[in-house]
Amino acid sequence: MDSMLEEYGKKRDFARTTEPAPEQPSPNQGPLTFVVQKHAARQLHYDFRLEVDGALKSWPIPKGPSLNRQDKRLAMMVEDHPLEYATFEGVIPKGEYGAGQVIVWDAGTYSPDEDGRLSWDDREEAGRRMQEGLSKGKLSFFLRGQKLKGSWTLVKTRRGENEWLLIKHKDRFADAERDILEEDASVLSGLTIEDLRAGRLPDRSRRGGARLKPDDIPEARRAPFPASLAPMLASLTDKPFSDPRWLFEPKLDGVRAIALIKDGHPKLLSRRGLDATAQYPALAQELARQPERELALDGEIVALDEEGRPSFQLLQQRLNLTREADIRSADARIPVLYYVFDLLYLNGYDLRPMHLLDRKSLLESALLPSERVRLLEGFTEEGEAAYTAAVAHGLEGVVAKRADSPYESGRRSRNWLKVKATLSDEFVVGGYTAGQGSRAHTFGALLLGYYDDARCLVYAGNVGSGFDDRSLADLRQLLDAIRSDECPFHERPSVKDATWVRPELVTEVKFAQITQDGRLRAPVFLRLRPDKPPSEARHSAVVPAPATAQSRPARPASLEKNLESVLEQLGNTAEKFTLKVQGQKIPLNNLNKEFWPAIDGHQALTKRDLLVYLAGVSPYLLPHLRDRPLSLTRYPDGIYGEHFYQKHWDNPLPAFVESVRLFSEHNEGDQEYLMCNNLPTLLWLGQLADLELHTWYSRVSPEPDGHHLSTEFAGSVENIDRSLLNFPDFMVFDLDPYIYSGREAKGDEPELNRKAFAKTCEVALWLKELLDSLSLSSFVKTSGRTGLHIYVPILRWLDYDAVRSACQTIGTFLLRQHPREVTMEWMVEKRTGKVFFDHNQNARGKTLASVYSPRPLAEATVSMPLRWHEVGKVYPTEFTILTTPDRLRQVGDLWAGILDAKHDLKGLLDSVQPAG
Repeated sequence: MDSMLEEYGKKRDFARTTEPAPEQPSPNQGPLTFVVQKHAARQLHYDFRLEVDGALKSWPIPKGPSLNRQDKRLAMMVEDHPLEYATFEGVIPKGEYGAGQVIVWDAGTYSPDEDGRLSWDDREEAGRRMQEGLSKGKLSFFLRGQKLKGSWTLVKTRRGENEWLLIKHKDRFADAERDILEEDASVLSGLTIEDLRAGRLPDRSRRGGARLKPDDIPEARRAPFPASLAPMLASLTDKPFSDPRWLFEPKLDGVRAIALIKDGHPKLLSRRGLDATAQYPALAQELARQPERELALDGEIVALDEEGRPSFQLLQQRLNLTREADIRSADARIPVLYYVFDLLYLNGYDLRPMHLLDRKSLLESALLPSERVRLLEGFTEEGEAAYTAAVAHGLEGVVAKRADSPYESGRRSRNWLKVKATLSDEFVVGGYTAGQGSRAHTFGALLLGYYDDARCLVYAGNVGSGFDDRSLADLRQLLDAIRSDECPFHERPSVKDATWVRPELVTEVKFAQITQDGRLRAPVFLRLRPDKPPSEARHSAVVPAPATAQSRPARPASLEKNLESVLEQLGNTAEKFTLKVQGQKIPLNNLNKEFWPAIDGHQALTKRDLLVYLAGVSPYLLPHLRDRPLSLTRYPDGIYGEHFYQKHWDNPLPAFVESVRLFSEHNEGDQEYLMCNNLPTLLWLGQLADLELHTWYSRVSPEPDGHHLSTEFAGSVENIDRSLLNFPDFMVFDLDPYIYSGREAKGDEPELNRKAFAKTCEVALWLKELLDSLSLSSFVKTSGRTGLHIYVPILRWLDYDAVRSACQTIGTFLLRQHPREVTMEWMVEKRTGKVFFDHNQNARGKTLASVYSPRPLAEATVSMPLRWHEVGKVYPTEFTILTTPDRLRQVGDLWAGILDAKHDLKGLLDSVQPAG
């Protein structure tokens, strides 16, 4: 370890921080790497790090990098960091050097570029040149990151030994208008600093996004440079959808092209596999300037109209040109762009077996965008919004792609789905019918077909509309050249006056639908597609959009309208009436009964107030209740009257109430459990005086991570053991203070008091530090009573027993660190003066109050999600059924998307132990 890494090691306690300990670096290959980490320590700054001689030379930049050449950003050189630090993300614990949140804001490769000379392929030379620059106090380098690209300089000032300035050089990547710091998400995990502050952490056991070299990824295969590659094709789907497992790209109206680039020599291959390089000379020149030695790209060649939209009509004027003079003239009149969306090969590696997300990450670092070669930007998760935006801008729609899908050359796959504003597809022309009247000299309709799996041409119907006089004449000329005496269709269609042609022409046709017998309904001719081979005109049934796995459902306008109606009806002062909601009728009574009597200056709250609260928060509450069995706590005479628990339901249920029948070990048989999946059910539960909504930690839905588990919940204990309901979405930590106010009656549980709650908050923050060290995302909420609940979302690989054991292990470690403040004693009398850590809550059938659930306390408190920095600064009585709606309007649902933050607890248990 050199002296600079020694300094790095002395500043850190690796028993407490998850930062990598300094080790002898393993030799790297390929270009030198760089990373920029956004770091929220005492002051927010950006740590700029360049790989030199087996370590990361580091410069914190208080204001961050700027693309504006006029900005000179102060950069203070600090100790070297180990190369492993380039992928560090997480929380540096309080008390440690640099305590705060860290994300990988950008990463990529770089080369010194002094005097315009680059050293991408000579690591040794690049390192030597960087050392020379360091000794002279001036570095010039070219970055290829996902955010930062182009030439930059670091210049040492005369004001201080370690003071430098980072300045953007003049090149096509300089931009005085663009604030690059607005792009605030990590290139590794997609998280922001605010995500980390809220408790969401990167998952060490799951692959991140930033990949610098193919050998970082197991699926990349060593392979020779390809002579040709067939493109992957998308299936047609029926409607737009949103899903966190998919990416969404705008569908461009151009021609598909594979670009093969080797040692500065590009070759463009059409979808038919033909060499089209000569047709696009200016594009080929720009592709030749890509710095990577070997590249295979997939993309779309487009021509833009006056409004900047892709126009196939313009592009079509260039497709069949062969004379060099004509091509040069077209290149000047109709310039084309190449939008790149995939990377198939890079420097000796076939990348097609890799996940799309990993290929995209390598592409963002490998490709240098230019005027004509551009990266196609996409969207994550929000496919419906992407589709709406694409259509509004005059595009055809979007292409949805599974983030974990490999590249399937030459196949039409359901891992890629095209969602089009108008249904259209390609068909082979097999003949035509005679025209009449004004069409007597051309034709009446084209006879269309597609190839089945046996390579037989199957008749799909006729298209006779969508033609103008010019297209009729041009097509008739093409048809005459390929006339044939033989019918090309496998089964001869019963069409009068048909003239057959060789199946060589491909046409794009829009239609209303494809019938079950494979016939086109209401077809309209759009255009010829000379870029597409007839063999690819396959029967592509319109496949249904994937079942969404969103954990953040949209709030449709219909729901807003329903809520307005419900709240208006509840404004009725009658003691009883029938509530109409979403087409259902719910008889309400005793609406003026006091559930929370007036006390200590608090107004009395009634059943009507409960229903108004439940309706108002339903858009936030219902997603957390969905598909989870419920345990009810009913208070028909209010919080001071008799109450009872109800786990299962024996009476007939209203039609709108969903339930699940499951095996109950306690009752040694099957029982019906309620679920709350809609607004009518939520309000019906309010009518039943169910003040508390206690949910299971497991769900009956397999989406998105439970498809390996059974959905058979009834019949036997073995069935439910194998089922989804035995595999929780969360590991839960229930912290209850046994610190008494002194006002409790003998034998009572501790009442809410500030001293006890403050100690619970302190323990919760200790627990968070421990969970941070394991890179486990954690979400905190008040219980609504005296304590706190911490939820860690986990993939459904472990059953309740295993999760409870893991929770116990974490609790034991916390107890060992803080024996005077924490207890896990089961005997109540032994808990006095401490905060009880209850790991036994992690059991099938046990429940905790849901977020936003009311509680039967005098103040009508609510179980409220908190930001972690609020812990210790707020008090449970601040959140009631009266104040919660205002808080939600201000901060939204802090637990929205909690299921998107899942970690592989099983993988962590196999590989990670708590620090210390």
